[in-house]
Amino acid sequence: MTPRSSHGRKKTWNHNRFRKHDHLMHRRRIRPGVKGDQLQRFRFRGVHRVLGIAILNGLVMVTLINQLREKGESIHMAVFNAAHKRLRPVVMTALVATLGFLPMALNTGMGAEVQRPLATVVIGGLITSTILTLILLPTMYLWLNKEEK
Repeated sequence: MTPRSSHGRKKTWNHNRFRKHDHLMHRRRIRPGVKGDQLQRFRFRGVHRVLGIAILNGLVMVTLINQLREKGESIHMAVFNAAHKRLRPVVMTALVATLGFLPMALNTGMGAEVQRPLATVVIGGLITSTILTLILLPTMYLWLNKEEK
């Protein structure tokens, strides 16, 4: 016996009725808890800001190393002198930004649930990127150019 609807017609399986909402279920499976999560959104904004500063610091360091090498310095002396000359600007950039975000990180009043994630990501990222720019970047430059001694 064929199932019938309340108005007497034969019931048919309508696949489009269920496919219409398929994308919503897919999004919920991939990103559980992210929809509407303000903390996650502001953390991503903090990462975006840190990436800009880190890339700029690294670019300035590598550009100075290349300029010193064009002037005739050996690769080891160029890396050492560039790291020494860029120590103060890199540290000051990170220090000023960290001190600027410190009140946001320590805030407990209104809006703290939005400001704290952004500030903690930026402060942690700046400390990490400063260490990587001053220690890891020159080491990697030497390691990648070791055949050009």
